[in-house]
Amino acid sequence: MFLQVSQLGVRYAGRPRPAVDGVSLNLQAGDIGVLIGPSGCGKTTLLRAVAGLEPVSEGTIALEGRVVSSPTVALPPEQRRIGMVFQDYALFPHLSVGRNVAFGIHDLPKAEQERRVAEVLELVGLAGSAARFPHELSGGQQQRVALARALAPRPQLLLLDEPFSNLDVDLRERLAHEVRGILKEAKATALFVTHDQLEAFAIGDKIGVIHDGHLHQWDSAYRLYHRPATRFVADFIGHGVFLPAELRPHGDHGVVLHTALGDLVDGGECPLPSAYPGGQCDVLLRADDIVHDDHAPVQAQILRKAFRGSEFLYTLRLDSGHNVMAHVPSHHDHAVGSRVGIRLDMDHVVTFPREEQLSPVP
Repeated sequence: MFLQVSQLGVRYAGRPRPAVDGVSLNLQAGDIGVLIGPSGCGKTTLLRAVAGLEPVSEGTIALEGRVVSSPTVALPPEQRRIGMVFQDYALFPHLSVGRNVAFGIHDLPKAEQERRVAEVLELVGLAGSAARFPHELSGGQQQRVALARALAPRPQLLLLDEPFSNLDVDLRERLAHEVRGILKEAKATALFVTHDQLEAFAIGDKIGVIHDGHLHQWDSAYRLYHRPATRFVADFIGHGVFLPAELRPHGDHGVVLHTALGDLVDGGECPLPSAYPGGQCDVLLRADDIVHDDHAPVQAQILRKAFRGSEFLYTLRLDSGHNVMAHVPSHHDHAVGSRVGIRLDMDHVVTFPREEQLSPVP
């Protein structure tokens, strides 16, 4: 394992709770990990601890099996062979692109510096730009220069702290895909911090969801969406709602999930009714679990709709008073306030304990 973070804790003086609390994660060589969570959750603090910029109060950080941070070990940042890319690019405006990129390799012979600068500029799609200055480049191009500068010294680990946050939304996702390709071509191992889910999904092999200093899940984007480990992950990732449900025995060994949207006979994923008091639970419904069907017996009123090009995201009110969301092809353009037929079409059944006292499902 290339990067190993074990039961890591980071505390700041004067704060009652640790900024990072008991975090453990592993990253294979050549993989890209992403830390995502709301502002103030501890993701940047964790990144800075890996860089050696924050002292560790509990646990360890190891690179290629060597402990670099612990309560008793603190290898200086400059000895960790780590590159960093920040959200403000931190380019030197008075230096050319080539001299910016060469900043971390000035100890190499001049000819070797020039070869490496040309090599990484070509890697990031800026071949022939060495003589230009940062102000002559777009925001996306400046971010690529910052990436080239971080890659030039051949770091063993690259850390990126919200590198696209100053860019517009469309450019952020596109650049995330491009940066993933660049990092993979460079065979770089990277840890990336963002608050944007589309960025995280576009770039990450593994994604960690952090809240209040705790790592709730370290997993693939697919599993975070379809197999969330905690209610926070289920709520934070993607569009979805929690609907009260009841697990009931079905036949000799089966289970049926009873909801205000109808019944779903167990396909092998439902927990047993005994898993929750009285079988009462909340089921996670993603927008793609709800299908618009004019012939369905269940009708719902459209409260809101958001046009997404190929589809609408409808927010719907059931007769029970609960809200659900549904992706509907955009040629099904229904007015707000109208009623449409919907039905359940779930491949993944994810349930959680009932969070609040709601009346039983009718």
